[in-house]
Amino acid sequence: QVQLVESGGGLVQPGGSLRLSCVASGNSFSLYTMGWYRQAPGKQRELVASITNSGSTNYADSVKGRFTISRDNDKNTVYLQMNNLKPEDTAVYYCNAKYYWLDPWGQGTQVTVSS
Repeated sequence: QVQLVESGGGLVQPGGSLRLSCVASGNSFSLYTMGWYRQAPGKQRELVASITNSGSTNYADSVKGRFTISRDNDKNTVYLQMNNLKPEDTAVYYCNAKYYWLDPWGQGTQVTVSS
């Protein structure tokens, strides 16, 4: 069973930056499509960004130009670099892996953007 552990969340002022990390267990990380999702209070979980095993990326319109997803297969890690953060980016951010029937989730990391 694949386990995902996120880190890097915190409190940041509007316009600031954070980098989230998600480390996956096991030996098949390079095969997975990895994604970052977020869920704000009272809202549904939404896809923020994803990256395939070949490196193709996809972003929500609301974060294009501000967020960058990347992966390091040697470290079993996917990153989400978040720049120019806005209050509306406040949410719990979750890491997800997809590969055939595999669909594990991390425990989430809180990101709060506030002055």
